[in-house]
Amino acid sequence: MRRGVRLAIDPGKVRVGVATSDPDGILAAPVETVRRGEGDKQRIAELVLELEAREVLVGYPASLSGVEGPAARVAREFANALAGILHPVPVRLVDERLTTVTAQSQLLSGASYGKKGVKGGKARRSVIDQVAATVLLQSALDQERSTGHPPGEIVRSSQGE
Repeated sequence: MRRGVRLAIDPGKVRVGVATSDPDGILAAPVETVRRGEGDKQRIAELVLELEAREVLVGYPASLSGVEGPAARVAREFANALAGILHPVPVRLVDERLTTVTAQSQLLSGASYGKKGVKGGKARRSVIDQVAATVLLQSALDQERSTGHPPGEIVRSSQGE
């Protein structure tokens, strides 16, 4: 398996949670929360360069029925835009169902990933976004280790891939 960190992106309407893996692809950890809007994809590109990420996983809220709903379309558009900016770094869409619910549950149970005193409001939502990205990435890493195949769907860049 190729070494190098991976980034996971959990794109929400207001914020984008970001997590990274260790170089061996074993453990995921939160990085930061990026405000959604102008400059959000550029900040992610900066993180890819800073952390020397070899791959970016974007959370994809697949529906149980398999039909691509509005949130899934937004995630796909976000991933497509990232693929164009990050080329040749691969971007994958990975099923993210329940990651935010799992993140909220972990925070409520006290597993706040080192963020003491996060009781509510904007700070808590920011941490939830990071934890959701961490849950997404850890799940993807575990799945890849168990199956031997990277999870999700590769997003093709419009730059000649």
